[in-house]
Amino acid sequence: MNVLIVYAHPDPNSLTGSLKDLAVNVLRADGHEVVVTDLYTMKWQAAADYTDFDDITGPDFMHASGEAYRSGRLSEDIRVEQQKLLDADLVILQFPLWWFTMPAILKGWIDRVFTYDFAYGARVARYGAGPFAGKRAMVATTAGGRIGHYTERGVNGPIDDLLFPINHGVLSFTGFDVLPPFVEHSAVHLDDERYTEIAEHYRQRLATAFTAEPIPYRPESGGDYTGLTYQDGSELVPGRESPGTGGFALHIAGQDRR
Repeated sequence: MNVLIVYAHPDPNSLTGSLKDLAVNVLRADGHEVVVTDLYTMKWQAAADYTDFDDITGPDFMHASGEAYRSGRLSEDIRVEQQKLLDADLVILQFPLWWFTMPAILKGWIDRVFTYDFAYGARVARYGAGPFAGKRAMVATTAGGRIGHYTERGVNGPIDDLLFPINHGVLSFTGFDVLPPFVEHSAVHLDDERYTEIAEHYRQRLATAFTAEPIPYRPESGGDYTGLTYQDGSELVPGRESPGTGGFALHIAGQDRR
C-alpha cells in the first residue's frame, strides 16, 4: 500500500518528528511504500493566493482554483502534492496540537492543495462519496495538556470535538474513510519510559491502519439527511439519532432510531 505522511513540526528532534520517523520505519518494514511531505523543510507557502493559478483571477478565488486545476495551470508545488494524494491509499496528518488545532503551515497545505474540482465542488460528491473515497486517513497528534483536560467536562473540551473540523470537515468531507485519531496527552518533558510507551501505542495503531474500523460518519447521501442541495439544506432527519445525542456526535452513526 502507498502511504503519504504530511508532517508539520519545525523541530526534527521533537516528539512529533520522532513519531514521524517511527511511522516511516514501521510502515516500510511492513512492506508499504511511504512518502513524506515535510512542510517545514520544504518551506511550504501557507497562504493561498492568486499566484497559485498562473494569472487566472476569476470569477472568484474558489472557481479560479478550479479553472487552474482543470487547465493544468496550478503551481507545480500544488500539483506535486495533489498527485501524492491520488497515489496514496492512506494519508496520515502528523502534527502537534497548537491552539486547539493544526499548525498554520498544515492548514495552508490543505488550503492550497484541496482545490475546487479536485477535492470538492458542485460536481464533486462529498461526505462518504468524495473524490478520495476508498482511501483512508488518520490524524496523529500530541497535546501538552493532561488527558483530563480533553474530556466532556475537561476545561479544554472533548478531544473528538476539537478534531471534528479536521476529521469530518476536511477528511470525511472529501471522501476519506477516517480512522480514529492517534492522540497522546501530557506530551512534554518526557522521560524514556513515557516515550517508549507512546511509541508502542503508535506502533499498534500503525499495525492496524489498514484493518481498523473507521469512524462511522454518516454519508450525506445515505438517507440520514434531508434535502441534498444547498438551498434545501442537508439536515439530519428528526428522531434518527439515539436519545441524548447532540452536537458533533449527531453525525456519527450509532444505535440510531430507524
